[in-house]
Parts: sequence; structure tokens; C-alpha cells
Amino acid sequence: MRWFEQMKTRKRKPVATSTLELWDGCLRNWLNPKIGNLPLSEINNAVLKTVVATMSEGGLSPKTIDNYSQVVKMVVASAVDKEGEEIYPRKWNHEFVDMPVVEKATQNTPCFSPQVMSGLATWKKERERMVFILCGAAGLRIGEALGLEIEKHISLDFLTVSIEQKARHCKIEKRLKTASASRQVDLHPAIAAMLKKFVGERKTGFLFRTRNGKPLGSSCILRRHLHPALKQLGFINPFTGTHKAGHHAFRRFRNTHLRNRTQCPEGLRKYWMGHADESMSDLYDKIKEDVKFRRIWAKKCSFGFELSSVVPNVPKMKQKDEAKKAA
Repeated sequence: MRWFEQMKTRKRKPVATSTLELWDGCLRNWLNPKIGNLPLSEINNAVLKTVVATMSEGGLSPKTIDNYSQVVKMVVASAVDKEGEEIYPRKWNHEFVDMPVVEKATQNTPCFSPQVMSGLATWKKERERMVFILCGAAGLRIGEALGLEIEKHISLDFLTVSIEQKARHCKIEKRLKTASASRQVDLHPAIAAMLKKFVGERKTGFLFRTRNGKPLGSSCILRRHLHPALKQLGFINPFTGTHKAGHHAFRRFRNTHLRNRTQCPEGLRKYWMGHADESMSDLYDKIKEDVKFRRIWAKKCSFGFELSSVVPNVPKMKQKDEAKKAA
């Protein structure tokens, strides 16, 4: 499709790879089978209504239906004349289309409690345990954490990490989710000490790496470690009734902690979390330039969960040797 190819290569506001994959799946699975053969001139509110009904019957959530409907609108709007004017302008009517209302209060947005975070900080696997601790204590997106390189993004004293890239599907993407995501996040000294111990003698490479030196895959961490850990801890997702939650629950924990359990300055909280500016006051806020002030507050705000019961990762060979001695 011409529109999709244009989205892949456009220079103004380039589209993230993850978004392109989402749109590709939407086109292949929902839009092309239903309306792929229709000319753009015939795609109107009545046609969109049939598409929405099909997606609703297919069990898609209101948010997903809303996202996929945007693709229909963008494709129609992409047809322009030589003056850049839309050839088929539309006034979309959500009432007529019967577009489902997205209720934010019912979306699957779980947040870990301090008790759950304390439990995750005792996970048996050292590498994944450090991922949990860093994401919870710093509020990093999982791709941001997995994209960290020791020599490039971690200060020599381990008190600050710089977010400049992200890892996705074990590959590095220089483009972050938003412009505000490019930031420096200051760590509590206790977290910095743990991070330094975890890195050990390494000077280069990814902070969280595979045996081949590549960035870890987030889905692997989710399925093999986070979900089993949450099940073991008895965590219940209030939105789904299951023990499962996504990586974003770490960011919700950090934001909730900073906003409600500390006196963290609002501008600093937004900067650390990578939240977009919303007013001129936000644009004029230059707290990011005051590293000394940021680090003072990183210590004051702490991280909101216990580290005292962290279980060391005992190598298997050592465990076997100890078992033989005991025998």
C-alpha cells in the first residue's frame, strides 16, 4: 500500500518501528480483508461503522479499535492533490460509527506495591533481579533499561544513567518513544552501589546482555522471570484477575512513589520520568542542568522498597561442591 510505504520513509515525525508493525498487523488482519478492495472515495462513516462492528465482534478492546480506526482515517486523508489538499475530506462521526468509548479507569494499567517490589528485589536470578530493581527505582521503560551501555550511559560513580537509546527485539534503536524520554536519571546511592557491584570488572558492553553480548529481549524477561516471580509473590492484577503484569508497572510504581510518598519537586519528577512538557512553566524549567540538586533529591526521595533481603546468586557449580561436602 502506498500510504504504508510513505509512513516508513517520511522525514517529518518519523514513525517508530513498533508503530509500523502495529499498523502492518492492523492492515493485514482487519482492514485489507474487510475494505481492502474499496476505492478511497467510498470509505466513509458507513464503511467505518462496519469495520468497527467487525473488530468489536472479534474481541478487540475499545483502545485497540480506536487505534485501528485512526489508520482508516489516515489512509483516506493521505490522498491529496498537487496543491496538498485532501481529495476525500471526511467529517468522522463517532456517534454514527458507534465507536467504543475508551474508559481509562478500566484499562489494564497495574502498578506494583512497595511489598511486591521488595519481593521482586529478591528474585533468584541476579541479572533479572537487577533489571527489576533498576526499573522500579529509576522508572525506566524496559527498552531504555535494556539499551544501556556501560561506557556510554552510566556515570563513573554509577549515580546517574543517561537515556539515549532503547533496545527492541534484541536490537538497538536510537529513536526513543518521545523527545522527553532523552534524559538523565539520578539514582539513590544504595541502588548505585548495587549497580556497581553487578557490573563488576566490566568496562564496556550492554549493562544487561546475553551470552553473545547482545541486549536482552524484554519478552523473555517477562515470560521467564517477571510473571513467575509475580505468581510466586501472590500478586493479583486488579484489572485482569491474573498474576500477570507488563514492564510498565515498574514506571507506575516509581511515578506513584515520587508523586505521593515524597516531596519531590514536580519539575524534577517529570524530568526523571521523561514526561512531556505541558505548559510554558515546564518549558522554562531547567532543573535538568542542576546535577547537584538532582542528586540531593534522588537521595531524599529514596526508592520506596526494601533491599535488605536480596538473595545472592550462587553459581550452580558452587552449589554442587557445597552439596558434595555436606554429603
